[in-house]
Amino acid sequence: MAENKEAPQQAAAPRIKWDDSRMSSAYANVCNVSSTREEVVLLFGVNQAWNRGQQEVTIQLTDRIIISPYAAKRLSMVLSGVVKEYESRFGQLDVEGGGITQMSPAPRNDK
Repeated sequence: MAENKEAPQQAAAPRIKWDDSRMSSAYANVCNVSSTREEVVLLFGVNQAWNRGQQEVTIQLTDRIIISPYAAKRLSMVLSGVVKEYESRFGQLDVEGGGITQMSPAPRNDK
């Protein structure tokens, strides 16, 4: 007698509901990152030093985000995609010089 074996059912991906009821927004122009084997720590803050010749700069730290290395890798991948899309629209970012090197948008390859 032949057995009727059903293929295992693939679980449907859960629908994500973003709850922003406790969210706050903050501005940062400085980020520092450190890590251990089990966590990655991101420190965000604001550099309010407007004069280039200062001998000492104080960064006002405002937020600390602690994530797992897995979440850090996913964040890295997402940020890389966002920066790539930004540069395709607005031009290459020159992080060493602190500005955009090309102001006209690069041609888009929409198919």
